[in-house]
Amino acid sequence: MSDGRQTRVCRAAHAGASRIGTHWADLTRHCLARIGPLQRDELGFVYASDHLAPHLPAIVDQLRLASGHDSWIGTLGLGVLGNDGAGDVAEYFDEPAISLMALPVAPDSFRLLDPNPGGSSSRLRAISDWMAARHPCVGIVHGNPTNGHLPALMRQLSSSAGLFLLGGLTASRHGYLQVAGETGEAALSGALLTDAVSVATGLSQGCSPIGPQHVVTEVEDSIIKSLDGEPALAVLKREIGEVLSRDLNRIAGFIFAALPVPGSDTGDFLVRNITGIDSNRQWLAIGADLAEGQSIMFTRRDRAGAEADLARMLQRLKARLDRPVKGGLYVSCVARGPSLFGPHAVETGIIRQHLGDFPLTGFFANGEISHDRCYAYTGVLTLFL
Repeated sequence: MSDGRQTRVCRAAHAGASRIGTHWADLTRHCLARIGPLQRDELGFVYASDHLAPHLPAIVDQLRLASGHDSWIGTLGLGVLGNDGAGDVAEYFDEPAISLMALPVAPDSFRLLDPNPGGSSSRLRAISDWMAARHPCVGIVHGNPTNGHLPALMRQLSSSAGLFLLGGLTASRHGYLQVAGETGEAALSGALLTDAVSVATGLSQGCSPIGPQHVVTEVEDSIIKSLDGEPALAVLKREIGEVLSRDLNRIAGFIFAALPVPGSDTGDFLVRNITGIDSNRQWLAIGADLAEGQSIMFTRRDRAGAEADLARMLQRLKARLDRPVKGGLYVSCVARGPSLFGPHAVETGIIRQHLGDFPLTGFFANGEISHDRCYAYTGVLTLFL
């Protein structure tokens, strides 16, 4: 996405209860011992599983004490993942775990968007002089999935501030803490990067289309009454086939609706859950409000399709690389990882298989952020070059 002049590589480490133990301090010390203290010209990433949610402020305090400054960003996930750059690949799901990474960046090439109250507008004003002088182009961000202002805020940052957003939504059963220097529960926080930090990114869908696009011809909010002039449920049944149509309970977690992204040259789409079926009136309800004339299609979620799409994304990304990868951030949906690909870090291992060993950190999110949109069932990979 941009040209950079950084030559130092990242450093990454990860640890989980299955390897080290359950205590947050032991996990943090282990990771710090592997990567060493954060330097003044580094941006730190910290992801912790939600088992450690009550201890995240203490974890961040320990990181700040060890590094001597506050340049850490991150959040909570139902799981975390990592590659130390030397072949130690792991995914920790539903257990106490931490993943860290240190990214070399010039001190004036980034600023933190902290998670304190006051609204993003006031927090942007606090760094407005720097933004006017340095023109940041990428935001590595973490969002609160319970904040209703988040979609509008993401569009605003993309359009008015000119930022390409990358990251994900906090996934936690114990609050929605984020890290950006300090800990807090903002709608959105993270770090803004200038073009001195070279970035390449790709998005992989976890669902595959099972039929053509349809036009919504009658709708009320999220309830689709007809598609292409036919009852909506009749269209769905035709596409999923006779076997599934006989027992619609079987489509839960397998069949989804998808909204094509207008203007996308890669066939991009936003996956949304089918939230209700009215068999008598032949209506469908999905997890999004629609308008007449809007396009929609149906998709299937399965491991083979997700693996194939991930491999395609990685090969396209590899073809665009003009220099070695220093490090990476991977944000994957909580419904992917071991839930879709199975145990033993298969998903993170596929990244290693196609791109080789490099320091990598990330987490399993409640939604994945790419550009100005929040996706579901996807994986978003950001490479630092």
